Amino acid sequence: MRLTVGQALVRFLAAQWSERDGREQRFFPGCFGIFGHGNVAGIGQALLEYGEEMPYYMARNEQAMVHTASGFARMSDRLSALACTTSIGPGATNMVTGAALATINRLPVLLLPGDVFATRPANPVLQELEDGRSHDVSVNDCFKPVSKYWDRINRPEQLPSALMAAMRVLTDPAETGAVTLALPQDVQAEAYDWPEELFARRVWRIPRPLPEARDLDDACALLQAAERPLIVAGGGVIYSGATDALHAFAERTGIPVAETQAGKGSLSWDHPSAVGAIGATGSTAANALARDADVVVGIGTRYSDFTTASHSLFQNPGVRFVNINVARADAFKLGGATIVADAREAITALDAALAGWTAPDAHRENARDLTARWNAVVDGAYALDHGDPPAQSRIIGIVNEESGPRDVVVCAAGSMPGDLHRLWRTRDPKGYHVEYGYSCMGYEIAGGLGVKMADPSREVFVMVGDGSYLMMAQELTTAVAEGIKLVVVLVQNHGYASIGNLSETVGADRFGTRHRVRTGTGLDGAPIPVDLAANAASLGADVLRATGADEFRAALRKAAASPRTTVVHVETDPLAPAPGSDAWWDVPVAETSRRGATRDARARYDDAKKAQRRYL
Repeated sequence: MRLTVGQALVRFLAAQWSERDGREQRFFPGCFGIFGHGNVAGIGQALLEYGEEMPYYMARNEQAMVHTASGFARMSDRLSALACTTSIGPGATNMVTGAALATINRLPVLLLPGDVFATRPANPVLQELEDGRSHDVSVNDCFKPVSKYWDRINRPEQLPSALMAAMRVLTDPAETGAVTLALPQDVQAEAYDWPEELFARRVWRIPRPLPEARDLDDACALLQAAERPLIVAGGGVIYSGATDALHAFAERTGIPVAETQAGKGSLSWDHPSAVGAIGATGSTAANALARDADVVVGIGTRYSDFTTASHSLFQNPGVRFVNINVARADAFKLGGATIVADAREAITALDAALAGWTAPDAHRENARDLTARWNAVVDGAYALDHGDPPAQSRIIGIVNEESGPRDVVVCAAGSMPGDLHRLWRTRDPKGYHVEYGYSCMGYEIAGGLGVKMADPSREVFVMVGDGSYLMMAQELTTAVAEGIKLVVVLVQNHGYASIGNLSETVGADRFGTRHRVRTGTGLDGAPIPVDLAANAASLGADVLRATGADEFRAALRKAAASPRTTVVHVETDPLAPAPGSDAWWDVPVAETSRRGATRDARARYDDAKKAQRRYL
């Protein structure tokens, strides 16, 4: 079959399917793109010609469309993905941040940036990076460290092997992340005689690796001797569809279950074994249990510094770890017994192997008491009468109370991810979507778009601060154009409140974190007279303004009932009190300073650093 490289690429992508547990789905249900001279005549023409096979979505920002693809992949449990195409130059490099986010979060996205001419007929062409070391270097080489697979297609004959390698990585739960295929613009438009089998329907089976018997024996021996065990549920529990298995295992054994950011929703918040979020943004209940735990069972977690409180959380001198993960690199973190296997299969096998064993009654009772006390703290935060403007915790509480059990909250950066991790009460495994692997400002609206595309049956509540909104709000226009309804809660606190809080703890006095007018010596004047609600309206969204908690609740109900994308704008007080986690995060403080606040912060830092451990 004679097709261009661009046409062959689109036809191939349209024929790829994934399968797990007997359920098949298209792996690429669509392609986002922004066109320029580097891809319009190749991939752009192919998407036009074969639009019935590969739907095209117009994005407004290249980084944002990769975030949308990441949100879609996460909501799809990594069983489906979106492709993203750009021109060469700034269009391509704008995707690098999105690629890093996808790879760090282990989410499959396919990036198809245009590239300079392979044949070099008129070097240098527009947007070409002239590297004196090699004419083979282009800006697309920037994708190499943030991609799990990278290739450049300099000849049509190279395309089939590159596509197969790309699919191998994208469908491997242990290796997945961003995949980049750089496509020189002349090669995209070049015709070639392709074998028919390249475009045949191909089904990629998503594996469920089984645990090794001896690894299970090691894990069972540790747990059977445990007096204060704790489970740390990570994103792998949700991606593998292991939430029912974990529910049954925790209910039978009584082991308390704490959740990472990606794992939040592994249990419903009111499950008898649920003790809430863990780590630097965790609940006091989970963190108290973690400090005392003698055996920690990590399931599908990569043990980020927020989860381990920078290796200061697990303080029992004899603490041992059982790590269950499909990725060997994550399973071997912190030492201990390792089970390299699918989370669902491993939990099921472990439950069977531990038949008759339960956690000690005293430990279970202690976990319930700690959790009850924490739930009372959350109740207080939700009902906090701070006056106007309200506290952020009050706004979160209203959204939680007004949303349905299957609805999804989306967030990524600022102070809200920490507050949401601690305070949000999840009722569904897919009800909580906070990107905290890269914590990328600007992810929220774009990511929420991907979430809604993956499951239109759910209401999606995007919570975004003014600082993050200013980074990237353009995909509101995409949501309006596509008729994809979002409810966006735009929290205005006139600055980077999260970093402002951190700045105070390191003795930097909120320097550079307030959105203020310059007065001559610094940015300490009146708030900048921006109107983000008007900006959202200019992008095509409906906008509701709310002052105070009661107005906000009424506006939120109206937005939820609307069929259109609606932004609810509300001011909050960045200095309002919020519950803490009683855990530490390692952010170094200047070792010497003329400022007393900095010296005091360094003394506190040195003292906290003493609790940091190496788990070997």
